Amino acid sequence: MGRAFEVRKKSMMQTSASKSKLYARYGKEIYVAAKNGVPDPTMNQVLKQVIEKAKRDQIPADVIKRAVEKAAGSGGENYQSVRYEIFGPASSLLIVDCLTDNPNRSISDLRAAFNKAEGKLGVSGSVMHFFEHLSVFSFKGLDEETVMESLLEKDCDFDDIETEEDIVTVYANPSSFNKIRQALSEIKTDLEMLAEEITFLPLDRIKITAENEAKLFEKLLLLIEDCDDVQNIYHNVILD
Repeated sequence: MGRAFEVRKKSMMQTSASKSKLYARYGKEIYVAAKNGVPDPTMNQVLKQVIEKAKRDQIPADVIKRAVEKAAGSGGENYQSVRYEIFGPASSLLIVDCLTDNPNRSISDLRAAFNKAEGKLGVSGSVMHFFEHLSVFSFKGLDEETVMESLLEKDCDFDDIETEEDIVTVYANPSSFNKIRQALSEIKTDLEMLAEEITFLPLDRIKITAENEAKLFEKLLLLIEDCDDVQNIYHNVILD
């Protein structure tokens, strides 16, 4: 289907301050996953997935441990998920997911970012229909034919499988995430996973050619990333 999923590593933060921000975001996500289930990854699949993702992004073990132990205690913060849809400069579109204990603070911080970089908050659904909500698995170590045969054999529903160089990518409905994840682990236990997530992929990507608009979009991204409650940003722009 030509979705051309980009396997991107997080820009490994160059300063201790931005590393701390990345650690804090993962700590919050792990805390929520543990608090909403049980603080044991062997019994909580959501927690297990978040921890594995954190390890792939080189989050220290003590950060993970502290978040799980915090969730195991009594009381604590009450976080909720909030999603914002944004129109950016040069026909750019963004979806921003937050985990917050204060939605008023979240929207206030985001509005401050919009005002500095020509962003505009959209109503619910105004941006979402330009994206697909999908489970995405990208990995090395298997060929496309083997993957397709194995998933069909295990009765896994999937939308598409693509291969680029030696990287195989499987696209599926979010509801199929756990079943496909289990099936892939059974095909090859030491499979090198590059991406394993439920994400939003744009139906069409755009390239911002005007230098001033490209800089404005990059500024908007950086300002949004700097908001403490932001967990994930999805957009339709091809970045150099």
